[in-house]
Amino acid sequence: MTDQTAPAERILDAALAHVPFDGWSAATLTAAAAEADVAPALARLLYPRGGVDLALAYHARGDAAMVARLQEEDLTDMRFRDRIAAAVRFRIEAAGDRELVRRGTTLFALPQHAGEGARAIWGTADLIWRSLGDSSDDINWYTKRATLSGVYGSVVLFWLGDDSPAFQATWEFLDRRIDDVMQIEKVKADLRENRLASALLAGPMALLGRIRPPASRAAGMPGHGGG
Repeated sequence: MTDQTAPAERILDAALAHVPFDGWSAATLTAAAAEADVAPALARLLYPRGGVDLALAYHARGDAAMVARLQEEDLTDMRFRDRIAAAVRFRIEAAGDRELVRRGTTLFALPQHAGEGARAIWGTADLIWRSLGDSSDDINWYTKRATLSGVYGSVVLFWLGDDSPAFQATWEFLDRRIDDVMQIEKVKADLRENRLASALLAGPMALLGRIRPPASRAAGMPGHGGG
């Protein structure tokens, strides 16, 4: 961390040492701003909701690290399900200190912050799909992200309690969850190929087929913005 680093980044860097003791809180923001030599008024401007905005900034940093690694790694020879598993693993490895994540999980479990936590996880799932080249433009745009959000959230919780060497149990759990998702996709494919099922579901599927991703994927939509 140098004087040339943006104030918001300097504050976030300094905050990491305080989070294990004070959580993602106003106290952490105050201490971090002082250590980063950032005026309290500017710190409040950069992180108006205090610890919540700090935690979201840390989550966004992890997302960015995951995307960078996905761009660096050669995944072309992998099956698609393995690319998804690799992306989730890269994201968890980017999280670093489990205590920082554990404190964030506690914060976003609070009712007043649960929406922000869900948005952050959705954003991670959206970044994974987009980084892997997803081009869906129908109901699948939503179902893919909803399913992967569930996978990511469950794997993070498993990882937080995993004491196995090199987190091997976590990666095995991740593989099982991805296999579960692939089974769902197989069922969907089988239904499409089954003439009787296709006839019975023609009406509902026609309605679902009209659903499209958000016309504008700018800040404010699920998966975009602070998460």
